[in-house]
Amino acid sequence: MLSELLLNDIKGYLHITWIDEKTDNNLIGFISRGMARLQTIAGVSLDFEAEDFPRMLLFDYVRYANSQALEMFEKNFASELLSLHIESQVNAIVDEVVTP
Repeated sequence: MLSELLLNDIKGYLHITWIDEKTDNNLIGFISRGMARLQTIAGVSLDFEAEDFPRMLLFDYVRYANSQALEMFEKNFASELLSLHIESQVNAIVDEVVTP
């Protein structure tokens, strides 16, 4: 479930200061789809509440989606998405070894 805090943080990032239900619903859809896409790329569950790399990528995903330029997101962030995948997979392997 999407937190109200995450929605408000992304609205701040996008400089959306007005209150509009349609805008909020669009952003909630972008955020939900972005979270799903980034978790698919990472291959693991990600924490988007922590100030970390997945959150940064989610904010940029939503920025591209909100600007109707989503087709450019994965191209422009290819190296960051590859890093997310590799880092997530390495951490998953380390977690398996440490806590079998």
